[in-house]
Amino acid sequence: MLNADPDVVFSELFQPIEAGFQAENYGQVIRYCEEQLAGNPECLPLYGYLGLALLLQGQEAEAQMSWLLGLEAVPDTQGESGLETLVALLSTEAERQEAAEHWSMAWTIRQHIRELDAANIPNLLRLIHCSLQTGTFSGESLREWGIIATLQANEKVELSPDQVFPLLKQIFEADPYHPACLELAAACFRHCPQISTRTADITHLTLNLAKVHRRPDLAIVLSESYLEVDPDNRNMIRALATQYQDAKLYEQGIAMAERCYELAPSMIEKVFANHLLTRGVMGTGGRWAEGYALLQRQESLLEQLLAAPADEIGIDSGALFLTNSTFFGPYFQDDPRHHHGLRRRVMQRFQQIVARDLALDELQADHHWQRRSPEQRDPHKRPLKVGYLSYCMTTHSVGWLARWLIQHHDRSQVELYGYFINYRQVDDPIQNWYTQQMTHVRRLGANPGEIAMQIYQDGIDILVDLDSITLDITCQIMAVKPAPIQVTWLGWDASDLPTVDYFIADPYVLPEDAQDYYQEKIWRLPQTYIAVDGFEVGLPDLRRDQLDIPADAIVYLTGQSGPKWNPMITRLQLQIIQAVPGSYFLIKGLAADPSIQETFCGIAEELGVSRDRLRFLPIAASEPIHRANLNIADVVLDTYPYNGATTTLETLWVGIPLVTRVGEQFAARNSYTMLVNAGIEEGIAWTDEDYVQWGIRFGTEPELRQRVSWKLRQSRQTAPLWNGRQFARDMEAAYQQMWEIYCSCQT
Repeated sequence: MLNADPDVVFSELFQPIEAGFQAENYGQVIRYCEEQLAGNPECLPLYGYLGLALLLQGQEAEAQMSWLLGLEAVPDTQGESGLETLVALLSTEAERQEAAEHWSMAWTIRQHIRELDAANIPNLLRLIHCSLQTGTFSGESLREWGIIATLQANEKVELSPDQVFPLLKQIFEADPYHPACLELAAACFRHCPQISTRTADITHLTLNLAKVHRRPDLAIVLSESYLEVDPDNRNMIRALATQYQDAKLYEQGIAMAERCYELAPSMIEKVFANHLLTRGVMGTGGRWAEGYALLQRQESLLEQLLAAPADEIGIDSGALFLTNSTFFGPYFQDDPRHHHGLRRRVMQRFQQIVARDLALDELQADHHWQRRSPEQRDPHKRPLKVGYLSYCMTTHSVGWLARWLIQHHDRSQVELYGYFINYRQVDDPIQNWYTQQMTHVRRLGANPGEIAMQIYQDGIDILVDLDSITLDITCQIMAVKPAPIQVTWLGWDASDLPTVDYFIADPYVLPEDAQDYYQEKIWRLPQTYIAVDGFEVGLPDLRRDQLDIPADAIVYLTGQSGPKWNPMITRLQLQIIQAVPGSYFLIKGLAADPSIQETFCGIAEELGVSRDRLRFLPIAASEPIHRANLNIADVVLDTYPYNGATTTLETLWVGIPLVTRVGEQFAARNSYTMLVNAGIEEGIAWTDEDYVQWGIRFGTEPELRQRVSWKLRQSRQTAPLWNGRQFARDMEAAYQQMWEIYCSCQT
C-alpha cells in the first residue's frame, strides 16, 4: 500500500478521513482509522489522523499516545523521517483550523507540534499568531516556547519580512513592555534578508513605544537592534536620534543626529537632520554657541531649499521634514518679523507637498458649505461643532492648561469633539479626564489622511489646533483643511499655514503691529488668551536646610527647560545675585547636565559670584510636588527671549513674585500678559536694565515682595487669569463670530 501511487493511496485510503473531518464527524474518523490500522500497521498518516480526530474530540492524552505509537511503528517513511511526516500532517490540519478561525484548536495542535519538534520555527511563529488571536499571548510565552533561543542558534534560517513584521506589530500591541518581545524582534531582524522593505513598519513600532506607551527606552532598544543589521538606514537613524533625545540621552542623540546629517542625500533631509542636531544641542541647555551656529546653518539650508525647484530638493522625502524646521529661532532672537517671514515661506512649500501627497479633494471649502443643510448653516439654530485636535491632551503643559476651557464650555453652545493623536495606551489621568469631558471622543493613531477624513466626516465647524508646528502630523491635518474654520490656540505661536484662519491672542501677548507679519488673522480676546481656575499643589519634598541655605537668605529661582536658558538672560540673572547680599540662585530642570553647570558657573565666575551661591536642582517627581516646591523661592526670574508659560502661571498661582523681560514675539510676552491679567504691574521689565533693577528690588525690599504676594493671593477671586468660566464665554463668543463671518461670506 505504501508503495502505491500517492494519488491512488489518497483516493482509496484517506478520502473517507477527509470527508469525516469536513463533516466534523470525528468519531467516524476514529473508527475508520482504527479499522484501517488493523491492516496497515505501518501507515504513519493513519496514526496521525487518528490522533487528530481524538484531539478534536477532546481526548488529548489518547491523541498523544496515537502519535507516539505511530512514530515507534514507522520511524521513517518514503525518504522522510516519521517525525517530519507527522509534523507536516499536523501542520496541514492546523492551517485548516486557522482558515476556519478556530484559533483555540489551531493553538492546541501547534502546541503538540512544538512538543514533537521544538526547533520548528515556522510552527513557533504560527503558535505566537494563534495565541495572539485567542488573547492568551504574553511575552513570557516567547521564552517558554524557546523561539528566541532557537532563532539565535540557527544561523541558516531565513524569514520573510512580510510574515515577521505584522506579527511583531501584534506582539507589541499585546505585551509592549516585556523584554522578551524586544529580544524576539532582534532575533527576527537578523534572519530577514529583505528587512529594509519594512522599515516603515518598524519605525511605526518604535513611535508607538516612545509616544503612545511613553517608553522611549524600549523604542531605543528596538531601533538599535534594527540598525545592527541595517546600519545605514536613514529612517531608523532619524528615529533613534529622536528617541535618545526624548529619553534625555542628549550626547547619544547628538551623535546619531550628526550621522543622520552626514547620510542625508537631499537638501530637505539635511534640513530635518540639522533640526534634530539643534534639538539635541539645545536640550543640554549649555551649548549655546554651538546651537547658534546650527541655527545659522538651518536658515541657510532653508533659503537654499526655498530657492531650488521642487525636483532638485528631494521633495519626495515628504512634508514632515519642514514642519518644525524653524522651531528654534525664537529661543535665540526676539525678531518676530524675521521668524514669521521665514516660517511663512517654509509652510507655503509644506502646503504644496501635503496637497500633492494626501490629495483629499473632497476637503474643499465649498464642500464644507454645500454639505450642510439650511438649518446647519444658520449660526443660531444649533450648537457649533468644535473639534480640539492635539497630541497633548494628556499629562503635558497644554493638557494641564486647556482643561479649564473644556470644563466650562456651555454644551448648549458647543458640541465638543476630541481628536486624540497617538492616543496613549497607558493610564494617563489627564487624558482620561479629557475623554470624559468630550461629547465625542476620537482615539486616533498617526495617519494624517485618516484623521483628516474623520474630522471632515464628523462635519466639524471649527477645528482648534493645540500643537502648531510642534507636531508634523497636526500640521499635515490642518494643511488639508478638514474643517471650514481652522484656529490655532495655546500650544505654540502661530504655524503660518495658509489653511489656518485665526490665531487666538489677547491685547498684550502680541504687539499692536503683529498683524503685519502674521499669516493668520489675529483674533484678540477681550482680556486674556489663557485662563485657569488654578492648579493642584502637593506636598513639597525640598527644604532650604536640605540645600544648605540659611533661613534668612533671599532665594531666587529659575525653572525652565534647557533651550530657554539663553546666556544673555543668565548673565542678567547672575548680576541680580551679585547685587543682592546673602542671595542664592536655584537652577531647576535638567540642571545636573554638566554643560548647564559649566555655563552658569562660568558666567558667575566672570561676575564675581561665588559658586557656593548656586544650587542645581533635579526635576520634581510630579507636577503637584513641583508646584509645592516653588515656595522655597522668594523670587522667580523668568527667561528671555523665550518666557515661561505654564511655569509662569504656576508661579503666580502659588503667590511668588516674578520678574520678566518683555519683548516683541509671542514667546517673549507670555509672562507679561499673565502678570497684567493677574493684576500685577511689579516685575514687568521692558529693558535689560529694568529686569536687573526689578530683580534687585524684589531681593532687597521685603515689603515689595509681601505686597505682590498679597495681590496675587487676592487676584484668585477677581482676576481674568483665574476665571476659566469667563474665558470659556469669551472663546465661545469668538467661535460664534467666526462662524457668522464664514456664513456671511458663503451667501
